[in-house]
This record gives sequence, C-alpha cells and structure tokens, in this order.
Amino acid sequence: MKKIVLLAWSLVAVATAHAQDKVETTLKGDIVSSYIWRGLDAGSTAIQPTLGVGYKGLSLTAWGSYGLTNPDDTKEFDLTVAYTTGGFNIGITDYWFSVGLDDPDNRYFKYDAHSTNHVFEAFVGYDFGVLSLQWFTNFAGNDGHNKSGKRAYSSYVEANVPFKLATVDWNATAAVVPYATDFYGANGFAVTNLALKATKDIKVTDSFSIPIFGQVIANPCSQKAYLVFGFTLQP
Repeated sequence: MKKIVLLAWSLVAVATAHAQDKVETTLKGDIVSSYIWRGLDAGSTAIQPTLGVGYKGLSLTAWGSYGLTNPDDTKEFDLTVAYTTGGFNIGITDYWFSVGLDDPDNRYFKYDAHSTNHVFEAFVGYDFGVLSLQWFTNFAGNDGHNKSGKRAYSSYVEANVPFKLATVDWNATAAVVPYATDFYGANGFAVTNLALKATKDIKVTDSFSIPIFGQVIANPCSQKAYLVFGFTLQP
C-alpha cells in the first residue's frame, strides 16, 4: 500500500514538474473557532494550512490542523492525490493523526498494517452544479471496526448544495454513514452531519479581502450540535 501511494504522489510531482507556468498552486490557511470534521468534534481553536499543486485535473494537496489553545488537541497532517475532469473527481487521502492507539509513539513514517496512525481513504464524486455528491471509504490503515470487531471499511456519503442569498455564499450539507463503524460512532445507518455554512468576503484593500464564515453543524447520531466561526488567509 505504501508503494502504491508513493507512486501516485510521484506521478503528480513529475506531471507538475513539466507543467512550468501552467501549474496551479494553492496556498492558504483557515483559522477556526473549533475543528468539527464530518459532524465529529476534532478539537478546539485551530489553524488549518493548505498547500497544493495541480495540472490538467491532477492535483496533490497537503492539509493540516494544529490546535492553538489546547495542547492536547490532535495534530493532523493529510496528503491527497486526486484527479478531476468536468464534474467527476476521484482520489486517495492519507490521513495522519498525532494521537492514536495503534502507535502510541506517534511516528509519521510507520506504515505497518496493524500499528500505524495513518488512515487511507478512497473517494469518488460528481458535481452537478446545483448539487454535488461524494462517497468516501477507508481501505487501509487505522480504520474503525464493525459490530463483529472486524475492519469496517468505514464509509461516509455527503451531499452539498451551494446557493447565494443576500450577497452571501451559502452551502447546505447532509451526510450519512451507511453502515456500522466505531470510526464515526455509528451502530448502523446514521445521519451524522447536517450543516449550513455562510461565507462572505470582507474587503481590506482594493486588491485584498478576507473571507469569513460561520457554520451551524448538527450530528443527529451523537446528539451534538456546534456553531463554528472562521476566516481564511490567502495571498
């Protein structure tokens, strides 16, 4: 598995190396009041940087989350290789968390099948414009377990509907976990993420603005609800 993922990343690097000025880059950072991931509480106030390169639909993106107020918050470092054509997208994400039961020493370069803090996830989706659908499934690494104690191949299915209202960009999210896994805290089919997000650019100068956003998130499965505020810094 390690060789396959490294090969995919190498192909992205080769493609972007030959793209020269046609390479697209992403460099930004979000500051959030709390880190809520797919309806799950993943930590308090955090900075979440993104660095990515892309060429002709192929992309490699690094994303992280680092707690700003609570030293016990889990640090996260994810790498995603993806391909997009038209509305269709497909890819693989390697998640790494600084705290995990499988490797108490929290070693990034430990990829053993049953003692790693990495989780490997495949995803596929389609953006129809008025609606986007995405399916995610863990296929290796530190996945959750089902009711029988076996690897759950934990999955998460999400629908997003973007719209504009009163000069503000909105996005409505509805997501489910289709079958039992303790990775998402679900004992079977469960609605785990219902969210409404509003984003608006605040103009600072004629050439620079800061997007700010607020989000209401509910997880009917865990009976939890959250209100998140944040802003994005991007050159």
